[in-house]
Amino acid sequence: MKRSRSALAPASFEALARVRRALREQVATPVPPPHRPKPQPDGPLLFRHAVADAVPLPHGNRAVVVRPRPRPLARQRLRDEQQVLIDALADPWDWDAATATGEELLFARPGVSAAAMKKLRRGGWVIRGELDLHGHTGDQARIALAAFLNRCMKEERRCVRVIHGKGFGSKNRLPVLKHKLRHWLMQREDVLAFCQARAVDGGAGAVIVLLKSASRQETHP
Repeated sequence: MKRSRSALAPASFEALARVRRALREQVATPVPPPHRPKPQPDGPLLFRHAVADAVPLPHGNRAVVVRPRPRPLARQRLRDEQQVLIDALADPWDWDAATATGEELLFARPGVSAAAMKKLRRGGWVIRGELDLHGHTGDQARIALAAFLNRCMKEERRCVRVIHGKGFGSKNRLPVLKHKLRHWLMQREDVLAFCQARAVDGGAGAVIVLLKSASRQETHP
């Protein structure tokens, strides 16, 4: 009897059997669910749990910080002090006569010895402070000088230098501040003497000022 053409070979049956076993295994094996990130714990909630057993401190153990109240600003007093500072040094009355002279800056109050003046002119006093008035107008220089001398008196600076310039940059090339400075310094009771600086200290463009001692009640060096 002849074999039918549609009949399969034994090898084909074995292949089909393997396919069926593979399909059964896939159905029997469960598919894992997709991975989902775990929710993050609530920070404030965790903190509350962590401090749940904490006991509040008694009220009496708390530090009480007392902040001082700011003092009221005495605006009128500040204005008065500023006005006193401005009025402390006035310009000379005879301005034309003051600018006409080109004499050396030199002044000593009554009672200041000649030896003290000689020492001042020769640079025997150590210069403890300096004020440069270059670029200042007359009003600016007057206020700056008054503030500088007040500070020097508080800090016990007996000998200081004030640079007024030689007037090369001013109108008509006249030393305007130089002559103003003479009269401003003469009005100060705390100024004992002043003279033109030595060449090494500024020459005709600067003045050396000798001040009273604030700590010792002296009127003369």
